[in-house]
Amino acid sequence: MTIAVYPGSFDPITNGHLDIVTRASRLFDTVIMAVFDRPNKNLLFSTSERIAMVKEAIRDLPRVKVGTYSELTVEYVRQANASVIVRGLRDPRDFDHEFQMAQINNKLAPEIDVVLFMAGHQYTFFSSSTVREIASLGGDVSWLVPPHVVMALQRAYRGRE
Repeated sequence: MTIAVYPGSFDPITNGHLDIVTRASRLFDTVIMAVFDRPNKNLLFSTSERIAMVKEAIRDLPRVKVGTYSELTVEYVRQANASVIVRGLRDPRDFDHEFQMAQINNKLAPEIDVVLFMAGHQYTFFSSSTVREIASLGGDVSWLVPPHVVMALQRAYRGRE
């Protein structure tokens, strides 16, 4: 049984993330969407909110689970008895970053493979930060994220006015 871990901050989860995890779930027995609890980022949503959004988004994907971690990704992957890290690529800048991270992770944990998925063409031009920016300015993000995430973004930004 092959277990893969798809790590990220998922702040918020997007249709692009769902595309990657759906495709990964066709290749691996189990995929764990691992929500990083201590990213070096300015987050909009708490860890518990991000976990809840991910759980709702993957409810129809039986081979996908949700976890959370705050240690090195490779340590979480080991603890989960996984052997693969899943990552998505949108553009050449993502490749440069992911290539560097894959090399570091290989040095830290040579037994763990990194599998990179090319984003579907409809997902190459946006990120979670783009979604947050559009939503913060009152723009329509319903074509970028699941409906429950649209509502969460509206609540979050309504509270900041």
